[in-house]
Parts: sequence; C-alpha cells; structure tokens
Amino acid sequence: MSAFGNPEPMKAVIVGGVAGGASAAARLRRLDESAEIVMFERTGYVSYANCGLPYYVGGVITDKGKLTLQTPQSFASRFDVDARVLSDVVSVDRAAKKVHVRNLADGSEYDESYDYLILSPGARAMRPDIEGMDDPRVMTMRTVEDTFAMRSFIEDRSPRTAVVCGGGFIGLEVAENLCGMGIKVTVVQRPDHVLPTLDRDMAADLHHCIRSHGIDLLLGESLEGLDTSGELKVRLKSGRVLEADMAVIALGVVPDTVIAKDAGLELGIKGAIVTDSHMRTSDPSIYAVGDAVQVRNFVSGLEASIALAGPANRQGRIAADNIAGLDSEYKGSMGSSVIKVFEMTAASTGLTEKAARAAGVPYEKVYTYSASHASYYPGARNMQVKVLFDPASGRIVGAQIVGYEGVDKRIDVIATAIYAGLSVEDLAQLDLAYAPPYSSAKDPVNYAGFVACNVMSGRLRQFYWDQLPSKLSDPAVTVLDVRTSKEYAQSHLEGVLHIPVDDLRARMAEIPKGKPVYAICHSGLRSYIACMMLSQEGYECYNLAGGYRFYSSVARDMPVGSPTDYPCGVSNN
Repeated sequence: MSAFGNPEPMKAVIVGGVAGGASAAARLRRLDESAEIVMFERTGYVSYANCGLPYYVGGVITDKGKLTLQTPQSFASRFDVDARVLSDVVSVDRAAKKVHVRNLADGSEYDESYDYLILSPGARAMRPDIEGMDDPRVMTMRTVEDTFAMRSFIEDRSPRTAVVCGGGFIGLEVAENLCGMGIKVTVVQRPDHVLPTLDRDMAADLHHCIRSHGIDLLLGESLEGLDTSGELKVRLKSGRVLEADMAVIALGVVPDTVIAKDAGLELGIKGAIVTDSHMRTSDPSIYAVGDAVQVRNFVSGLEASIALAGPANRQGRIAADNIAGLDSEYKGSMGSSVIKVFEMTAASTGLTEKAARAAGVPYEKVYTYSASHASYYPGARNMQVKVLFDPASGRIVGAQIVGYEGVDKRIDVIATAIYAGLSVEDLAQLDLAYAPPYSSAKDPVNYAGFVACNVMSGRLRQFYWDQLPSKLSDPAVTVLDVRTSKEYAQSHLEGVLHIPVDDLRARMAEIPKGKPVYAICHSGLRSYIACMMLSQEGYECYNLAGGYRFYSSVARDMPVGSPTDYPCGVSNN
C-alpha cells in the first residue's frame, strides 16, 4: 500500500528532467516511498544547471561536472527513480495510459505504462527557417550538448569574431562570455532595446555598459539569412552583411509541446499546455510543468508563457503533491528575473509598461536613483529604480531595477510585496535591515515608496523624459534647471532657466509667474525640493521623473554622470 492509502503502488512516468521534471520526481519520492517513478530525458543529462551554461563556455565555470545536478545513478541511489537518458518519448496513448519511447542510443522502441504522467518537455530554441542553420559555425544554446559543442568549437577554431542574434537573457550572457574570451562580438536585436523584461528606458544604461566593453550593439536589426558557402556571413533585414567566424542564434524559446498536441491535450497561447492550478491538464491522469505550460500572470490575471527555472521547480513540486494526494496550488507567476551584464545587474518583477498597457492595467510610475548602501561608506554605487503602481489603490504592479550591488535583494523585496498585495505606502513603511556596508537608513525600496506616496497624494506632479523636448519648445512654460553651476557647465539643455536649488529662495522672482514650471536636476531629488518651494509660493510645478541623468541616457543616448555619483549629483558640487 502506498503512503497515502492507495491499495496498490502507484506508477508515475515523467517526460523531461532538468528543473520541473526532476523536481517532481524528487518530491514525489519524498511523499510516497512505494511509488514506481520512471523519468525519461531526451538529452544525455537528466538534471543540469541550464542557466549556468553560458558561463561554462566563457570559462567562468571550469568544471563541466558542476553543470550536472543529478545523474541517473544519483537519482537511483538517493531517490529510487529510474532515470533514463537519451530516451525520447514520441507519443502518448491516453486510452491505454502508456507512452511510446525511442532509445536514441540504439534506435530501439518500446512502450511504458503509467498511472500518472507528468509532462515536462520544456521549450526549444527558436530556429528560423533559413538555409545555413545546420552549419557547425551556427549554434544555439539550450542543452548541455549545445554548450559543449560551442566550447569545443572555440577551443578548436579560435574564432576572432562572433555575431549573436538576440539580446535576451541567453544572447547577452553568451555575448558577455565570448567577449571575455577576447572574441569581437556583435549583438543583433530586433526590438529597440535589449531584454524584453525591461522597458526601453530602463535598458538604456545597459546599452552604454554593453558598448563600453567593445560589443557592437545593433538595435532595430534582425536576422534575414546566412551565407555559409565560404566565409560565414550573416545577412540582416536592413541589407547589412556581417562577416563572422561564428554565429549564435538566441532568438528566444517556444514551448516544446508536439507530443501534447498529438495526444489531444488542450493547448493555449504559443501552443503551451493548459493546466489548472493543480498543474493538471485536460486529461486528469496527466500533469504538465515547466516551460511548456501556460500559466496565469499573477498581476494581470491573464494567461502567459513564462520560461524560468524558479516557476518550473515550484510547478514540479505542486504536481507531485497533487498526485500524492495533497491539495497544492500554483497561484501564478510574476516573471521575477535577474541577469548579470558585465559589471551591471538588471532585474524585474511583475508588469512592464508595455505589458500593463496590453493587459489594460492602469498604472502610474516613479523613477528613483539610489545608492546601494550608505554613500559615505566606500564602494556605494547607484541603482535606477522604476516602480509601477495602480494610481487609485497604490497596489504595486511591477518594478525594474538596473544597477550594481544590491539590485537582486531590492527586486526580491518588491516581488514579495507584490505577492502579498502590498501598496506603495507599504513600501515606504517596510522595516528593512540597515548598516552602512549594506544599505541606507532610507533603503532604495523605501525611497521608491516615498516618491510614489507623494505622487498619489498630489504633493508631487511629474513629467517624463519623453515629454521634455516639447516643454523646451513651449514658450508658455518655464523649464528650470536647479543643478549646480558646475553641473550646468558640464552639460545642459538649451532654453532652460538655470537657478541652483540653494539659490532658489533668493532668486525666485526671476521665475515668471503665471507659467507652469518644469523643474529638472540630476536625478529628481533637488528638483523635487525646488517644486516644494515653488508650489508653496503659488507656482504650478512639475518634476522631471528620473532627472537629467536619466533623460540623457534614454533620449540622447549619452551616459551622464557615473555609477559612483551621489543620488543627486552632490559629488559634482
């Protein structure tokens, strides 16, 4: 009898290992010692750290064995799981409750019965339908085998140039690692910014960073074709032709759901497998987890396809719980993610502006620029924080952070706040740990909450970087630059009135009455102070969200200031 009272031992077959399938197998064994568990994996590696693959190519991870989290032998000895690699499940017979398996090592085929089936086929790398994709100089990165092939190619051929098509997570990580090996890299990205998890404005600082390391970043370009007849040539839609020694196609992934479709299971967006909150498919004996499934976006409530390791692991656990008789539910995904881009870090959670608009979710936004820890303690560097929230309730709907140290912990705090249904007022009230080497008494998360609360209360009225040019050309308004004289001399906009904030009380008469005032400073702090002064003297005043630094980075493609600037350019005094 099974651990949960079943008269006969239950047999579970799992299709796919890595994150979701391996997690399901281990959890199911912990819950039911009598169950028979068979796991099939198409590749030669049943459980591996696919997020670490680019770092093996670049030599950051030197031991290939560390990429393998479990082997068939370790699964058998610790979990009594029959894990079979190089085993491709090609079809599912739902009526007979069996799967048809092809052994990729010897070509043999056989059937395997199941009581419960867990599908964890993952996602496959998108491969454009163009000639040349099978050339050994053209590669993708999805499996351990892909990684070893790329590393071997580099060791054997010593390429000097590479084109990476795609500026998402894998594309940027591969580009960074190739660059670190001395290879001249060009990144081709079809959208106007890298990383779809960010809005374009928050990606601007990453663009500067990427280019500063010698990478040629081509935005708004896309792959059109490959010429492999001689020297490798990558043809772009614009007509431009790039010569390279190797090309990496990193255009994203799509759910690998052919067997689910053939089995007649319900599919949703992008062909992903539809499940309920228990990870059960349209067949009550079949569960599905990981990159192949459709999930509910936790913030918008809409259906989504989110290929991330964290959700896959949790879904595998939940599927195992329910098979074993526990009532466990998956409540949706916020898509929380983080990536290292050279010395910078970019992270996001919840909705971007683009996603919020598409979902019809109302939002307001604030930008803040805060040091990673107390500015007087050595090593402080700034992070740009963007928080989206419901203008009526203050409910947080998304956040993006780009910076250096401490970005990851701040995005995790905000992700937790979103999950808990907290508001921006709650962000301002959070009691977060503080010591000078780690944070500030006003943590960047608190600070974002302060600014958002000011916006909600009406004490702070904002305008944004994309609205500044129209204000500069409007004679009916005054654009006021309150930075120091030194900052102004270093870089400024034509058509502004310059009065340093510390001189503003004495020189307020120079500002015309009856005209709205649009105030700017380095990051938005001193211009907010100026707005508070002016509004109490009867002026209608608006603050440039994000400040002149942010505007210059996004709109003028100019890095202004440095990572070690104090939050509002105080170091420039």
